[in-house]
Amino acid sequence: MSTPVLLVDDDRQLLRATAQTLELADFAVTPLGSAAEALSELDRDFAGAVVSDIRMPGMDGLQLFERIRAIDPEIPVILITGHGDISTAVKAIQDGAYDFIAKPFPSERLIQCVRRAAEKRSLVLENRRLRDAVRQAEDDFPLIGQTLVMDRLRQTLRQIADTDVDVLVTGETGSGKEVVARLLHGWSRRARGNFVALNCGALPEQVIESELFGHEPGAFTGAQKKRVGRIEHSSGGTLFLDELESMPLSTQVQMLRVLELREVTPLGTNEVRPVDIRIVAAAKVDLADPQQRKGFREDLYYRLNVVSLTIPPLRERSDDIPLLFSYFAERAARRFQRPPPVLSAEILRHLRAHDWPGNVRELSHFAERVVLGLVPPAPATTSPPADRQAGSLPERLERLEAEIIRETLSAHGGNVQETIAALQIPRKTFYDKLQRHGIVRREFIGS
Repeated sequence: MSTPVLLVDDDRQLLRATAQTLELADFAVTPLGSAAEALSELDRDFAGAVVSDIRMPGMDGLQLFERIRAIDPEIPVILITGHGDISTAVKAIQDGAYDFIAKPFPSERLIQCVRRAAEKRSLVLENRRLRDAVRQAEDDFPLIGQTLVMDRLRQTLRQIADTDVDVLVTGETGSGKEVVARLLHGWSRRARGNFVALNCGALPEQVIESELFGHEPGAFTGAQKKRVGRIEHSSGGTLFLDELESMPLSTQVQMLRVLELREVTPLGTNEVRPVDIRIVAAAKVDLADPQQRKGFREDLYYRLNVVSLTIPPLRERSDDIPLLFSYFAERAARRFQRPPPVLSAEILRHLRAHDWPGNVRELSHFAERVVLGLVPPAPATTSPPADRQAGSLPERLERLEAEIIRETLSAHGGNVQETIAALQIPRKTFYDKLQRHGIVRREFIGS
């Protein structure tokens, strides 16, 4: 979809020629003869850039910029100036205008400037959309997502949450299996009871039975006091068994009886105690596959597998990653008392390119590092011309010079003194080249 551009100029001939230049560069141009017409086309959701001449009858370009800033200060405004208006345009940039272009200007200079402004506007709107989506989705964390697979998972959870059906959840490490279990508990009438979690892979075999079933004093060496087991403690609530595939075989036999009879017998006693439990079990492997199930009892698998849920890994729902990152970043910003980071083009590229083997947990830690300033951004780049070999030798040298200046600015975080030293050119020459290439130094500050 082409980026919209509002082009404002009272010179009809120049307006027509400039509009044609931008249309050939694949922009959706709306040519307008006055500032008033431009204002009628704008609102806070405008997705493109505004290019306006400064000198116009009635409302001039600077007044238009002020009115646009009142609508949304983050709409990029590019001012077209004559040589006599350059100082005025510089002041407008200090006040928040995106850039200015002095007449006469080459077509490529205008196209590059509008393209950068459009990219910036796209990021601004993407950050706003993500912040709004995060606020609406807080209750569904970490099932935040707008992909079809996450919509279906949320619907299924709400359908089964208020039933007593046992649930088997599968998913890779860090995908959010325990949080799914907590949602099932929290959305059910069992929410008034206890949510009890046990990682079956974290306890040795000689301890897990006591943890699950409890024991009486003297049941074994060191059992000096009565202990209520996790199963009995979760009666009336939910028992979450994580890493189910790691449960010892002897314990599996006892768990099968608990599931069938809903009763428990603590170690060291013959007393049978009824329990009102709902079990949510989670596994990192597919227990339906005999090769992955290995030593896990088939009958216990089928007894637990009344309802089976699968949490997809992040790499299979990549469109949800920026939204999840924004949620984690805002949460980390509150925790560390830092300002929430803006989703930059560099971070967005990393989010889309990385495979995220650690899933939601890895993404959460990455967001924390970004908030703390521990993730160095990639060098800022601009899209090169489609054909780097196109044009005359002077034109190709101009493009190469602009790329070198941008790369050096990025490498030194926008610091003028360090950039000039690296380029080994006079300060005045440096600023002349910034103006000629349409490079805005403040865009590189902090990069």
